[in-house]
Amino acid sequence: MTMIATMRRAAILGTVALTAMGLGGAAFAQKTKLTVYTAIENEQLEPYKKAFEADNPTIEIAWVRDSTGVITAKLIAEKDNPRADIIWGLSASSVGLFASMGMIEPYTPANAASLKPMFRSGKTPDTWVGMDAYLAVLCFNTAEAEKGKKAKPASWADLVKPEYKDSIVMPNPASSGTGYLTVAGWLTIMGEEAGWKFMDGLHQNIAQYLHSGSAPRRRPRARRSISSCRRKASAGRWKRLPS
Repeated sequence: MTMIATMRRAAILGTVALTAMGLGGAAFAQKTKLTVYTAIENEQLEPYKKAFEADNPTIEIAWVRDSTGVITAKLIAEKDNPRADIIWGLSASSVGLFASMGMIEPYTPANAASLKPMFRSGKTPDTWVGMDAYLAVLCFNTAEAEKGKKAKPASWADLVKPEYKDSIVMPNPASSGTGYLTVAGWLTIMGEEAGWKFMDGLHQNIAQYLHSGSAPRRRPRARRSISSCRRKASAGRWKRLPS
């Protein structure tokens, strides 16, 4: 799940905006720059920026974008000297950690009561509010599989078979929120011991670990028989792959 959260530093922006109302026309024309840390996809940045700035003409968004793991590490490193005003689009696990470290300014947006409970922090006021959710899925490249005469996997366990040697790419859990949540999902489904054993076997078949969750299905050099990637939950229905 990705969400919107307000860093403590951003509390000064309300004062800045109110003060600007009393200034002359030239000063009022200067926009307040809002530094926004995000892990959302590049193609989402411009539509979100355009919509936000249309509703808030005195504010200009300055994006700082990278994968979830990188943005999370950057925010923690900057904890005592924050550079971000807003987090817009990061995993719930990361923002929950920031809240426990006192890094988040609590804020409940208008109409938050209409959201499902899973899309809210459960705090009053909220420390984060969810904006979407994702499923982990397998992308099976039928053309590449045909070249190597590889069968379509029917379960997660199939991915450790020798026939898939150097045929699998997935997001790196150290940098990608998609990769991290995929690993967390395996451990939840299979249990700690069986989950780590599965990943040890899977590692033998991995051709490449990629920086972000969307990279496996986008990069030409990453086109192997099988890719682990993500899909918006709202985009369609997916059949769960057996463990």
